[in-house]
Amino acid sequence: MTNHEIDHVFEILSSVVNDLKEPIVGRVARDNDPFKVLVSTMLSLRTKDETTEKACTRLFSLAKTPGEMIALPVAAIEDAIYPVGFYKTKAKNIVETSRIIVRDHGGRVPSTLEDLLRLPGVGRKTANLVVTLGYDKPGICVDTHVHRITNRWGYVSTKTPEQTEMRLREILPVRYWKDINSFLVPYGQYICRPTSPLCSRCRIFPLCDRVGVRVSR
Repeated sequence: MTNHEIDHVFEILSSVVNDLKEPIVGRVARDNDPFKVLVSTMLSLRTKDETTEKACTRLFSLAKTPGEMIALPVAAIEDAIYPVGFYKTKAKNIVETSRIIVRDHGGRVPSTLEDLLRLPGVGRKTANLVVTLGYDKPGICVDTHVHRITNRWGYVSTKTPEQTEMRLREILPVRYWKDINSFLVPYGQYICRPTSPLCSRCRIFPLCDRVGVRVSR
């Protein structure tokens, strides 16, 4: 797959994903609250969307701002977010991140990758989602779905999500940076699955190199 075809690919994706369930972080982002985007993304790591959504509902009923969050005992946050993956570590990171935001950023979530990456428990995926969904700024969020699918397409040839992000920054038109994660996460969950992808239902199939695909349906 080349950039000669990428416009058509995103045209297909934009129509298909409307019929798929939107990831929880995207739904949270409709509140236009970078703090909620930050916390929900931290909770979503290695956790199913259904579990993350319930945890977000419980936690945000207790605290919606960094100031409110640091007023909670860590144990209360743990109880609210259980059973997300690594919930004890995530609870500590949420409190410490909230404390830093209050202390160093006047209670406002920073809007740059550099500042976000200094926060505990915040990696490039989380930072890019806050930049794109929280602040509507250009960024490329690469999770396992984006990494897998863009390599499967043959659009990139990379070993890690970070390498994929850097390569996409070089070749992907900027107009698609903010959309690629919100499109490919549901597409990867329901169509272009990690194993035995549903190639028979994929409208991108004629353009896909199917790198590494041995079994499909």
